[in-house]
Amino acid sequence: MAKESFDKEIQFLRMLALTSGAYSRQQFAERLGISVHTFDKTLRRLKEIVSSMYQQLPQEQGKEFAEAIRFNYYESSDPMLLFLFRAKSLKESESHRFSLLLAALSEQALTVTELMDVCSSGLDPKLPLPDEKTIRSDLKYLEDVGVIHKENPARPYRYRLQNDLVHSLSEEELYDLYDFIDVMANTQVPSVQGYLLRDGLKKHLLRSQAEKHAIEPFLYKYHFHSRILDEAHLFPLLSAVRNRRKVQFLYFSPKAEKSYTSKNTNPLFERESRGRIVHTLPLKVVYDHQYGRWYLLSSGREGIRKYRMEGITQLEETEAVSPDVFEARRIELEERLRYSWLIDTGRPVKVRARFFNPGSFEPNFVKERVLLQGQWGEIADEDDHSFIYEITVNGTTEIKPWLRSFGSSCEILEPAYFRQQMIDEWKEIQAYYESV
Repeated sequence: MAKESFDKEIQFLRMLALTSGAYSRQQFAERLGISVHTFDKTLRRLKEIVSSMYQQLPQEQGKEFAEAIRFNYYESSDPMLLFLFRAKSLKESESHRFSLLLAALSEQALTVTELMDVCSSGLDPKLPLPDEKTIRSDLKYLEDVGVIHKENPARPYRYRLQNDLVHSLSEEELYDLYDFIDVMANTQVPSVQGYLLRDGLKKHLLRSQAEKHAIEPFLYKYHFHSRILDEAHLFPLLSAVRNRRKVQFLYFSPKAEKSYTSKNTNPLFERESRGRIVHTLPLKVVYDHQYGRWYLLSSGREGIRKYRMEGITQLEETEAVSPDVFEARRIELEERLRYSWLIDTGRPVKVRARFFNPGSFEPNFVKERVLLQGQWGEIADEDDHSFIYEITVNGTTEIKPWLRSFGSSCEILEPAYFRQQMIDEWKEIQAYYESV
């Protein structure tokens, strides 16, 4: 994923997508916890990224940044917020250096010394020349993300671009592979790596004079901004879980007035953070398909805790814990989630609901949906007109939207307080539609 953190840009894009440009510069800066000067600087940086991503468009199709974020679904199947990952938040010197390295390695396998000569002769004189340590660090990063690989097992290592896949497949096979990746990236999670792979294949096909309509057979309308943006934290957290390491981050709850604050390195400008420093042991990451949100479930001094990943900034790994401690915390979490519809760890309650069959329609799409999405719930009773569904869950908060989505095809029977809640909510909705 990205080599550098871009918490500020992530929160910036999230707010821009949610508010559709309704905030003024001052309101935007206050909500993010940054100065207006930093707001302007960030906006200029993102505009540069957008222009570099869309430089192939004709001049009359050029877009202002705020306009570009308000998706025009009929021009492109790309989720607009993904451009931040394409840019990878690299520094300008790194972008130029990586371009030179990859261009050189695409032609032949080279050693570190030879690559240093390439950078010395090809870099802009205004940019600082890299030393051997910097080049080795760049090569390690490119090797870790699978872009290059070592051609020989002994020193001096010769590095080569890892693009055998596209050269070993026929044009028809590449089209099929592109279509498969396109569908999976738009319908499965996680998705960012699939999008990046799809973009690489698209560029290769376009360089091979492929027709544009041949590589955009599908058009997706993208709804969930957090699904893309929060994947910046997904893989570092999964790595911490795999390595049994604690993490530290600055957290902003969904109800907080601020969603970001800058990390000041100058003590003269240090100010109190609006967020909360969290030290915790990650145990599990959960994705909510209904709302398109990621959650971190972890264990700390206060027991099992849940965090919305959209509020996590300045994420860092800290010390490791013993396998026994990690396993004990994991077992505790699994037991607490035993009856959880998603991540609720409250007291278990038995829910009974009656679902009405859709008349003479076949197949019975109501029953099929209940069987498909109803998790461990069971059909306890059934007749020609309806069936009763039973499930034990931790509280009713998380299952309520699912039951409510069936509309008049679902009637809550038990518990009584839950039934009354649904009655009150439907009465409130009915009041909205009273005649004027």
